[in-house]
Amino acid sequence: MKKLLPYLLLGLFTLWIVSALRAPKAKGYMDDVSFGQLPVLREGRLQPLDSVGMNALIQIRGTRKVPVEGNNEKGEWGAFLKIRGEGSGQLSERRWYQFGKRPKKLNASEWLMEVMMHPEIADERYIFAINHPDLLDELGLDDQGVEKSGLFYFTFHEISEHFPTIRRHAQSAFNQEAALRSPFEKAVIKVWVGLNTYMEFKNTIAPQDSHDFNSDLEIYLSSIAPGLEAWRSQNAGSEHDEAALGLFSGYMDRFQHLSSAGTLLIPPNKDSGTSDQWSTMGTNLIQAIQTMGVRPAVRSYAKMASAFHGDNSGNFNQAASQYKESLKTDFGTELKRTSLEFSYNKFSPFYKSTVIYLIAFLFACSTWFSGSEWTRKTAFYLIVLSAIVHTGGLITRMYIEGRPPVTNLYSSAVFVGWGAVLLGLVIERIYKDGVGAAIASIVGVLSLIVAHNLALSGDTMGVLRAVLDTNFWLATHVVIITLGYASTFFSGFLAIVYIMRGFFTKSLDKDTSKSLTRMVYGVVCFSTLFSFVGTILGGIWADQSWGRFWGWDPKENGALLIVIWNAIILHARWGGMIRERGLMNLAVFGNIVTAFSWFGVNMLNVGLHSYGFMDAAFKWLMIFNASQILIMAIGIMPLSTWASFRSTATKAA
Repeated sequence: MKKLLPYLLLGLFTLWIVSALRAPKAKGYMDDVSFGQLPVLREGRLQPLDSVGMNALIQIRGTRKVPVEGNNEKGEWGAFLKIRGEGSGQLSERRWYQFGKRPKKLNASEWLMEVMMHPEIADERYIFAINHPDLLDELGLDDQGVEKSGLFYFTFHEISEHFPTIRRHAQSAFNQEAALRSPFEKAVIKVWVGLNTYMEFKNTIAPQDSHDFNSDLEIYLSSIAPGLEAWRSQNAGSEHDEAALGLFSGYMDRFQHLSSAGTLLIPPNKDSGTSDQWSTMGTNLIQAIQTMGVRPAVRSYAKMASAFHGDNSGNFNQAASQYKESLKTDFGTELKRTSLEFSYNKFSPFYKSTVIYLIAFLFACSTWFSGSEWTRKTAFYLIVLSAIVHTGGLITRMYIEGRPPVTNLYSSAVFVGWGAVLLGLVIERIYKDGVGAAIASIVGVLSLIVAHNLALSGDTMGVLRAVLDTNFWLATHVVIITLGYASTFFSGFLAIVYIMRGFFTKSLDKDTSKSLTRMVYGVVCFSTLFSFVGTILGGIWADQSWGRFWGWDPKENGALLIVIWNAIILHARWGGMIRERGLMNLAVFGNIVTAFSWFGVNMLNVGLHSYGFMDAAFKWLMIFNASQILIMAIGIMPLSTWASFRSTATKAA
């Protein structure tokens, strides 16, 4: 039976992966799938509306979904909250369920639909996370909002009345240098940015006070001609139709605000092979003065907005489907790309990889204690499956971005984990002792957790700076040097296994010790080669981009440190200056060197490579460094204190 367990567990997790690959279907009777796949241009990047909503939610709330339960004192469901000013007893959530099935959470597309098309409902969602006690006290929100797992969430309705106070503190915080901002100032900025993003979405498709935008659009279009005529007559000082002018001017004021508030750009028309620029809904509506009409995209969004606000699922689904179908003619490539990104968001490959890596790590560790072959095989097979999913996620990101796998800190974390996993699989295939599987899985888990936290800062597929625009040398440089990072970390974690097993257990026998030593030495050789070649390629790219091969930039110095440290390890080993434990301790210190070169130099916020600055990671970097120093302290303890060598040391004494 035990011989079959690895295959049964592999089949179970494979079934989980395959089931998640099914084409997504609308969750409720409002077609959130078609809506979420629609392409828009935001911050220079083509992306589906689902990604727009997901990235906004991650920044504002820290989650990808929004709970519909209010968790208030009466325990009422958020799905049955009454909307202020819309009549007593009206239910706010009929559109998200049918046949009595209540939703527990809204996905990013559903939430964005609410914010854009029925903001009165969205204003009652608990999406704003405020957890700094001084800020809560300053805003007088201590007894409001909801608490979940120690975190406090508030609705737009609850915090909008404190807008002037938040703005005043935010302006003061923005005047402070980023690296010197206090936790209070960082919390204020987070809320301020979230509020502005939220209010932007409320005025993206239609003015937030519009309840039937499709009718408003028709009235506006019919008011243009008489309104312009009345305006010209007024300027000429002659008699004019005041009512026509007032109606026209009112719509123009609303659409001017719509044009300035929104940043989502909708597709232009394509006629005879030519195209206008992508532009906002407001800009399109203002341009109707010259064309006496609007683009089909504007009419489609107007129909969707009116249908959604009126809880008419048939009209909404028809408008969304027809608009999506119309895009296939002129924007088929763009639609395929955004549809793929939508499916990528739903599948969440790196989350699934993290889960499988973690389970594989537990099986690999159990091999050291039980010595069971079936646990080792299970770990190996699960890592292979997770690596396939990991690889698929990387390839999909590359296709969506049209760029190499490493473009920012997030993608570098994903790629470092991927490289370490492949290296671990090779070592496990050779030695078959569970060590390679354990290191592959734990580095995979940790790197993807780092990537997850990096994703909280915003869109992970954002447009690169001009200096990082892809060419051959940049693509090869970032890939090869990141593999150098991955392999250096891998050798460091192998050394940690040596120290931990030797000090705390009796499982580090002579053969295992020699085997781990060969692994670390071989991986360090690999690391030296890739980090050196990657650094040289970086110099070639820098020469093409900046006109100099080397400028002693902090990031360049960091890359050089990795090369030098790996070279020191090899020369110390060749020269007989260190033995097994010395090699292991130097390899562990390599983790500190690599972490500094990978993240630390970005925290300096200086140099041409400071594009990755993130001060929030400083604490975790220091904690990581402290943990490595502690492990090294254990590594230099006398052999008489090591569980695996205690009896040998006693006999020698």
